[in-house]
Amino acid sequence: MGTKNKLKRFAENETFDNFFHYSYEQIQLAGFPLQGKWHADFFKNNHPIVLELGCGKGEYTVGLAAANPQINYIGVDIKGARMWRGLTTANEKGLDNVAFLRTRIELITHFFGKDEVSEIWVTFPDPQLQNSRERKRLTSQRFLDYYTHFLRPSGIIHLKTDSAPLYDYTLEVIEQGQHTLHYHTPDLYATEEDLTVKKIRTFYEQMWLDQGLKIKYIQFSMRL
Repeated sequence: MGTKNKLKRFAENETFDNFFHYSYEQIQLAGFPLQGKWHADFFKNNHPIVLELGCGKGEYTVGLAAANPQINYIGVDIKGARMWRGLTTANEKGLDNVAFLRTRIELITHFFGKDEVSEIWVTFPDPQLQNSRERKRLTSQRFLDYYTHFLRPSGIIHLKTDSAPLYDYTLEVIEQGQHTLHYHTPDLYATEEDLTVKKIRTFYEQMWLDQGLKIKYIQFSMRL
Protein backbone atom coordinates (compact mmCIF):
# COMPACT_ATOMS: atom_id res chain seq x y z
CA MET A 1 0.00 0.00 0.00
CA GLY A 2 1.36 3.41 -0.95
CA THR A 3 2.13 6.14 1.57
CA LYS A 4 -0.69 8.31 0.20
CA ASN A 5 -3.31 5.58 0.78
CA LYS A 6 -1.95 4.88 4.26
CA LEU A 7 -2.22 8.53 5.22
CA LYS A 8 -5.75 8.66 3.84
CA ARG A 9 -6.75 5.65 5.93
CA PHE A 10 -5.10 7.07 9.04
CA ALA A 11 -7.16 10.23 8.57
CA GLU A 12 -10.38 8.28 7.99
CA ASN A 13 -9.77 6.19 11.12
CA GLU A 14 -9.96 9.35 13.21
CA THR A 15 -13.50 10.01 11.95
CA PHE A 16 -14.86 6.78 13.50
CA ASP A 17 -16.23 7.15 17.02
CA ASN A 18 -15.24 3.56 17.83
CA PHE A 19 -11.54 4.13 17.09
CA PHE A 20 -9.07 5.05 19.82
CA HIS A 21 -5.43 6.04 19.47
CA TYR A 22 -3.56 7.53 22.40
CA SER A 23 0.18 8.09 22.29
CA TYR A 24 2.45 6.97 25.10
CA GLU A 25 2.97 10.65 25.96
CA GLN A 26 -0.79 11.21 26.26
CA ILE A 27 -1.16 8.18 28.49
CA GLN A 28 1.69 9.28 30.74
CA LEU A 29 0.26 12.78 31.00
CA ALA A 30 -3.42 12.06 31.62
CA GLY A 31 -4.06 8.32 31.37
CA PHE A 32 -6.64 6.70 29.11
CA PRO A 33 -10.15 7.97 29.96
CA LEU A 34 -11.93 4.67 29.29
CA GLN A 35 -9.64 2.51 31.45
CA GLY A 36 -12.00 0.62 33.75
CA LYS A 37 -14.98 2.43 32.18
CA TRP A 38 -15.49 0.69 28.83
CA HIS A 39 -18.82 -0.81 29.96
CA ALA A 40 -20.30 2.38 31.39
CA ASP A 41 -18.88 5.07 29.12
CA PHE A 42 -18.49 3.43 25.71
CA PHE A 43 -20.53 0.26 25.22
CA LYS A 44 -23.27 1.42 27.63
CA ASN A 45 -23.94 -2.16 28.78
CA ASN A 46 -22.48 -4.86 31.01
CA HIS A 47 -21.90 -7.44 28.28
CA PRO A 48 -18.55 -9.28 28.40
CA ILE A 49 -15.59 -7.58 26.75
CA VAL A 50 -13.36 -9.67 24.49
CA LEU A 51 -10.04 -8.52 23.01
CA GLU A 52 -8.38 -9.58 19.78
CA LEU A 53 -4.67 -8.80 20.11
CA GLY A 54 -2.79 -8.18 16.89
CA CYS A 55 -6.10 -7.91 15.06
CA GLY A 56 -4.68 -6.81 11.68
CA LYS A 57 -7.61 -5.99 9.41
CA GLY A 58 -10.05 -6.89 12.17
CA GLU A 59 -11.64 -9.80 10.33
CA TYR A 60 -11.91 -11.87 13.50
CA THR A 61 -13.05 -8.94 15.64
CA VAL A 62 -15.85 -8.04 13.22
CA GLY A 63 -16.79 -11.65 12.50
CA LEU A 64 -17.14 -12.50 16.19
CA ALA A 65 -19.06 -9.29 16.89
CA ALA A 66 -21.54 -9.98 14.09
CA ALA A 67 -22.10 -13.53 15.35
CA ASN A 68 -22.38 -12.55 19.03
CA PRO A 69 -24.28 -9.28 19.52
CA GLN A 70 -24.43 -9.82 23.30
CA ILE A 71 -20.63 -9.61 23.58
CA ASN A 72 -18.43 -6.53 23.11
CA TYR A 73 -15.26 -6.87 21.02
CA ILE A 74 -12.18 -4.69 20.83
CA GLY A 75 -9.49 -5.22 18.20
CA VAL A 76 -6.00 -4.09 19.19
CA ASP A 77 -3.10 -3.47 16.79
CA ILE A 78 -0.43 -0.89 16.05
CA LYS A 79 -0.99 -0.88 12.27
CA GLY A 80 -3.74 1.65 11.69
CA ALA A 81 -3.89 1.28 7.91
CA ARG A 82 -4.90 -2.37 8.25
CA MET A 83 -7.35 -1.58 11.04
CA TRP A 84 -9.21 0.75 8.66
CA ARG A 85 -10.75 -2.28 6.97
CA GLY A 86 -12.28 -3.58 10.19
CA LEU A 87 -13.51 -0.14 11.19
CA THR A 88 -15.13 0.35 7.81
CA THR A 89 -16.82 -3.06 7.79
CA ALA A 90 -18.08 -2.72 11.37
CA ASN A 91 -19.64 0.63 10.59
CA GLU A 92 -21.12 -0.57 7.28
CA LYS A 93 -22.75 -3.44 9.20
CA GLY A 94 -23.98 -1.11 11.94
CA LEU A 95 -22.25 -3.09 14.68
CA ASP A 96 -22.39 -1.22 17.98
CA ASN A 97 -20.47 -3.89 19.90
CA VAL A 98 -17.11 -3.27 18.19
CA ALA A 99 -14.22 -0.91 18.92
CA PHE A 100 -10.64 -0.69 17.72
CA LEU A 101 -7.63 0.45 19.71
CA ARG A 102 -4.38 1.42 18.04
CA THR A 103 -1.46 0.84 20.38
CA ARG A 104 1.54 -1.36 20.98
CA ILE A 105 0.45 -4.40 22.96
CA GLU A 106 3.32 -3.74 25.37
CA LEU A 107 1.21 -0.80 26.59
CA ILE A 108 -2.03 -2.76 26.93
CA THR A 109 -2.26 -2.47 30.73
CA HIS A 110 -2.84 1.29 30.40
CA PHE A 111 -6.13 0.78 28.56
CA PHE A 112 -8.12 -1.69 30.66
CA GLY A 113 -9.00 -1.93 34.34
CA LYS A 114 -8.96 -4.85 36.74
CA ASP A 115 -11.29 -7.71 35.68
CA GLU A 116 -12.60 -5.60 32.78
CA VAL A 117 -11.85 -8.18 30.07
CA SER A 118 -13.47 -11.62 29.92
CA GLU A 119 -11.57 -13.24 27.05
CA ILE A 120 -8.57 -12.76 24.75
CA TRP A 121 -8.03 -13.95 21.19
CA VAL A 122 -4.53 -14.05 19.72
CA THR A 123 -4.97 -14.81 16.02
CA PHE A 124 -1.99 -15.53 13.80
CA PRO A 125 0.55 -13.36 15.61
CA ASP A 126 4.13 -12.92 14.48
CA PRO A 127 5.74 -16.02 16.06
CA GLN A 128 8.98 -14.11 16.73
CA LEU A 129 10.98 -17.27 16.09
CA GLN A 130 14.44 -15.99 17.01
CA ASN A 131 15.30 -16.96 20.58
CA SER A 132 16.31 -13.38 21.28
CA ARG A 133 12.73 -12.29 20.52
CA GLU A 134 10.98 -14.75 22.82
CA ARG A 135 9.81 -11.93 25.10
CA LYS A 136 7.91 -10.43 22.16
CA ARG A 137 5.72 -13.51 21.70
CA LEU A 138 2.17 -12.66 22.73
CA THR A 139 1.88 -15.94 24.66
CA SER A 140 5.17 -15.52 26.55
CA GLN A 141 4.95 -15.36 30.33
CA ARG A 142 5.89 -11.68 30.05
CA PHE A 143 2.70 -10.92 28.11
CA LEU A 144 0.59 -13.27 30.23
CA ASP A 145 1.69 -11.20 33.23
CA TYR A 146 0.39 -8.10 31.44
CA TYR A 147 -2.97 -9.78 30.85
CA THR A 148 -3.41 -10.54 34.57
CA HIS A 149 -3.92 -6.80 35.14
CA PHE A 150 -7.27 -6.81 33.36
CA LEU A 151 -8.37 -10.37 32.52
CA ARG A 152 -11.00 -11.83 34.83
CA PRO A 153 -10.11 -14.88 36.92
CA SER A 154 -10.51 -18.00 34.76
CA GLY A 155 -10.80 -15.76 31.67
CA ILE A 156 -10.09 -17.70 28.49
CA ILE A 157 -7.14 -17.06 26.15
CA HIS A 158 -7.30 -18.43 22.59
CA LEU A 159 -4.31 -18.88 20.30
CA LYS A 160 -4.83 -19.62 16.62
CA THR A 161 -1.65 -19.98 14.56
CA ASP A 162 -0.06 -21.66 11.58
CA SER A 163 3.31 -21.74 13.40
CA ALA A 164 4.27 -25.12 14.87
CA PRO A 165 7.12 -23.57 16.93
CA LEU A 166 4.75 -21.01 18.50
CA TYR A 167 2.18 -23.73 19.19
CA ASP A 168 4.78 -25.92 20.94
CA TYR A 169 6.25 -22.96 22.79
CA THR A 170 2.84 -21.87 24.11
CA LEU A 171 2.10 -25.37 25.41
CA GLU A 172 5.43 -25.24 27.26
CA VAL A 173 4.58 -21.85 28.77
CA ILE A 174 1.23 -23.20 29.94
CA GLU A 175 2.87 -26.23 31.55
CA GLN A 176 5.71 -24.28 33.17
CA GLY A 177 3.33 -21.62 34.50
CA GLN A 178 0.90 -24.26 35.78
CA HIS A 179 -1.86 -22.61 33.82
CA THR A 180 -5.03 -24.53 32.90
CA LEU A 181 -5.06 -26.05 29.42
CA HIS A 182 -8.65 -26.52 28.23
CA TYR A 183 -8.13 -27.67 24.66
CA HIS A 184 -5.47 -27.88 21.97
CA THR A 185 -5.01 -29.41 18.55
CA PRO A 186 -2.16 -29.26 16.01
CA ASP A 187 -4.65 -29.59 13.13
CA LEU A 188 -7.85 -27.69 13.86
CA TYR A 189 -9.75 -28.53 10.69
CA ALA A 190 -9.02 -32.24 11.01
CA THR A 191 -11.02 -32.37 14.25
CA GLU A 192 -14.67 -33.35 14.27
CA GLU A 193 -15.79 -30.98 17.03
CA ASP A 194 -18.12 -28.15 16.04
CA LEU A 195 -15.94 -25.39 17.47
CA THR A 196 -16.61 -21.64 17.24
CA VAL A 197 -12.98 -21.12 16.29
CA LYS A 198 -13.61 -22.89 12.99
CA LYS A 199 -16.40 -20.60 11.88
CA ILE A 200 -14.37 -17.50 11.04
CA ARG A 201 -11.42 -17.62 8.67
CA THR A 202 -9.28 -14.64 7.83
CA PHE A 203 -8.07 -14.03 4.29
CA TYR A 204 -4.58 -15.24 5.13
CA GLU A 205 -5.87 -18.25 7.05
CA GLN A 206 -7.78 -19.43 4.01
CA MET A 207 -4.72 -18.83 1.86
CA TRP A 208 -2.58 -20.96 4.19
CA LEU A 209 -5.21 -23.71 4.23
CA ASP A 210 -5.27 -23.69 0.44
CA GLN A 211 -1.50 -24.19 0.55
CA GLY A 212 -1.95 -27.26 2.75
CA LEU A 213 -0.74 -25.71 6.00
CA LYS A 214 -2.25 -26.97 9.27
CA ILE A 215 -3.86 -24.50 11.63
CA LYS A 216 -3.13 -25.01 15.32
CA TYR A 217 -5.36 -23.93 18.20
CA ILE A 218 -4.94 -23.65 21.97
CA GLN A 219 -7.48 -22.60 24.61
CA PHE A 220 -6.33 -22.00 28.17
CA SER A 221 -6.77 -19.88 31.27
CA MET A 222 -4.10 -18.48 33.56
CA ARG A 223 -3.23 -19.36 37.10
CA LEU A 224 -3.72 -15.98 38.77
